[in-house]
Amino acid sequence: MKEFIIEKNDADTRLDKFVSKAVPSLPSNLIQKYIRLKRIKVNSSRAKPDARLALGDVVSMYLNDEFFESSRSKKAVPKLNASFPNIIYEDENILLANKPAGISVHDDDFGGETLIAQILSYLSSKGEWNPEEENSFIPALCNRIDRNTSGIVIAAKNAEALRIMNDKIKNRELSKYYLCVVSGRLTPASGTLKGYIFKDAKQNRVYVRQNPCPGAKTAITKYKTLKTNDRLSLVECELITGRTHQIRAQMANAGHPLIGDGKYGKNADNKAFGMKHQALCSYKLVFDFKTPSGCLEYLNRQTFVIKNIPFKNKFF
Repeated sequence: MKEFIIEKNDADTRLDKFVSKAVPSLPSNLIQKYIRLKRIKVNSSRAKPDARLALGDVVSMYLNDEFFESSRSKKAVPKLNASFPNIIYEDENILLANKPAGISVHDDDFGGETLIAQILSYLSSKGEWNPEEENSFIPALCNRIDRNTSGIVIAAKNAEALRIMNDKIKNRELSKYYLCVVSGRLTPASGTLKGYIFKDAKQNRVYVRQNPCPGAKTAITKYKTLKTNDRLSLVECELITGRTHQIRAQMANAGHPLIGDGKYGKNADNKAFGMKHQALCSYKLVFDFKTPSGCLEYLNRQTFVIKNIPFKNKFF
């Protein structure tokens, strides 16, 4: 038997969700069964799986020791890479990291050179997060970008910040701007790309349609040409919707694929310009909260920008 005292980061969490995170090796069907059989209790009493835990509650779990041992082994913190992550802003609630191209934001474990793994290692090295002391909460990413796209990724350090930031992103109270280098000159130089994106999960590829079709979602991107030369354009894009590969697919569909894009671009151009990753960076983030934002209110109206972008320096 093991007891867990509910701390701030675990308050207001469903009982079954708490157990799944605190003891990740326990199968979901057993979680439901053990709650029903009162092998998992709250304050020594029977509770329903969807019961919300309160600060100071005691969750008692009458489980075999191997479940706890297996769960502890999964909490090993990866070794910190001194040059990664590249942090552009940090406070007690959130962290903004500049993810380089070629690095995944996360995978199914803590291991490997992933952004979340290195953020966890960084926070652990500072003493801001200790997996042995936390019952279930793990600092988490609030947004994600493609492996071969660089730019700003938001990480929440505590449960309250994670909940608020996820709500703000869902309600589109953040504005995200990207810089990209595309082939040719866009006509008009500024405008809006509208269409419908259909995702082929097997190919991990999307297709742009001009008319609605089953399974397709609306995709809207505002764009503005900032600079041009003989063959290329530097373009700022604002995501109005956030679909998979949206900018890459819509620009290619418009006849101006991103330089370096191996999926939607032109191989000849990619080789000619020596680009191994798409020239795409989530370079600006604007917090534009329209509803109460609790402990993150101080972020409202703030803007964060990445100024040193390698592909921009290379071509312009």
